[in-house]
Amino acid sequence: DDDETQHEVWVSPFYMSRYEVTQGEWHEVMRSSPSHFSGDSLPVEQVSWYDAVKYCNELSVQNGLTPVYTINGTSVTADWSANGYRLPTEAEWEYAARGGNASEGYIYAGGNNAGKVAWYLDNSGNETHPVGQKNSNELGLYDMSGNVREWCWDWYGGVYYESSPSSDPRGPASGSYRVNRGGRWGDGAGYLRSANRYSDSPGSSNALLGFRLVRRGF
Repeated sequence: DDDETQHEVWVSPFYMSRYEVTQGEWHEVMRSSPSHFSGDSLPVEQVSWYDAVKYCNELSVQNGLTPVYTINGTSVTADWSANGYRLPTEAEWEYAARGGNASEGYIYAGGNNAGKVAWYLDNSGNETHPVGQKNSNELGLYDMSGNVREWCWDWYGGVYYESSPSSDPRGPASGSYRVNRGGRWGDGAGYLRSANRYSDSPGSSNALLGFRLVRRGF
């Protein structure tokens, strides 16, 4: 599958949140409750890509950090030198999901047994679950497989890897769909693989999609 062709990339140091952004965290910053499912410890969902980048900027401002994104309607640019919160690039997301330098080469994020690391079709009861209940991966990250899919920065490009830089790839310059990764509560195990790719319109919001935060390393 060209969409999953293995290729070598290098990513600069970065910090990633252990958990998907929760509904409680979202409400504290944005004062809204967009999710289909309800619970402060559940991952926030029914947030579009645009909603996610707005949250990143607002949280950055509230914490005295420099916002990463400049948002002008549907035009969003990133200042990669800023110290604020942002979405992971697709390369950062997969590097982290696979366990980074500590990777054991698992199929899913944290193991080869989906039920031990993920909420998915076979065990979720068709709903989200509080973050951090399953086993973490090698880097101590939870729910990188399952629960909700996670928005990434990149525009989707099926064969982007053929011309992408080997250092800090950030996706095509333009596109129609933004990448999301990780599988969700209603997916079969095959869709939870760390290599699996999804994409949706950046304006799309549904109960399948959430996100987690990263910041550049220092």
